[in-house]
Amino acid sequence: MKFQRRSLACLIAAAIVGTPSFAQVQNQRPIRLVVPYAPGGPIDVTARILAEGVKNSLGTVIIDNKPGAGGNIGADAIAKSAPDGLTIGIAATATNAVNPWLYSKMPFNAASDFAAITQMVRVPNVLVMNAQAAERLNIHTLAQLIAYAKANPGKLNYGSGGNGSAGHLAGEIFKKEAGIFAVHIPYNGGNPAQLALLSQQVDFNFDNLATAAPNIRSGKLKAIAVTTAQRSSALPDVPPVADTLKGFAIDTWWGLVAPAGTPDDVVARLNQAFVAALNSPETKTRFNTLLAEPVASTPAQFGAFMKSELAKYEKVVKATGAKVD
Repeated sequence: MKFQRRSLACLIAAAIVGTPSFAQVQNQRPIRLVVPYAPGGPIDVTARILAEGVKNSLGTVIIDNKPGAGGNIGADAIAKSAPDGLTIGIAATATNAVNPWLYSKMPFNAASDFAAITQMVRVPNVLVMNAQAAERLNIHTLAQLIAYAKANPGKLNYGSGGNGSAGHLAGEIFKKEAGIFAVHIPYNGGNPAQLALLSQQVDFNFDNLATAAPNIRSGKLKAIAVTTAQRSSALPDVPPVADTLKGFAIDTWWGLVAPAGTPDDVVARLNQAFVAALNSPETKTRFNTLLAEPVASTPAQFGAFMKSELAKYEKVVKATGAKVD
């Protein structure tokens, strides 16, 4: 009965002012948050943490996982949804910065089909070696790895989660900047690539810190350098690649977007709710267990950041020659 009265009030208000507001529609329908990746990964987990964090301010937020095509299927679903604030989703390094240059045909336009809400997360990548192999080769620093590669041309290889993955792109840029050669061996995902490193089938990887951390802590993998411009609070004793190769900076990020055309006031309300959740001590603690750093921003800041990342990765992908089709 209470729901019927509220719905009737919304209809009366809509009849008076014409189009129902976001708040009016939201009273009747939950928000759908599209995650372009499978359940269980860091992006999915952080999305669920935030969905829980905004339930008091925005009501129910339902996670809708739409994996496939490197995230393009889910991102396309976001782009083609009604711009009413009731469908939002995740924009990530892959979907909104790398894939537009990696795929010859894209179902959406990363530059114009989304309205930025806020960045969510930044996760460093880390150059890791099998600890036993590093000890055997006497490689403990990035400079030593580069020196070994130059003294032994063609002997090193590295693994990644596939052509065009963050690990592949970081590896190719590293080779170019360091002036070395190492064979790239693509695997079907980050976990198989890490297993190959643990079994010494490859010599080094650029891995996501959240994925690599357990084996770094156990001593199975040796962290040589992080790919962020500054040191990571999660690995304070590990220097950045940029200490040796100036200007090197590649990390993983994701954030929240709505379909292009979503009204500014709706975006502002979503931003306010999600930024409050990102800045809460509980969220920071839970993200810390994933080695993910919360990054709250304004819509304008996140929009400008995504634009800069899109431009950056155009050069990176073209330099590697990577294509997925």
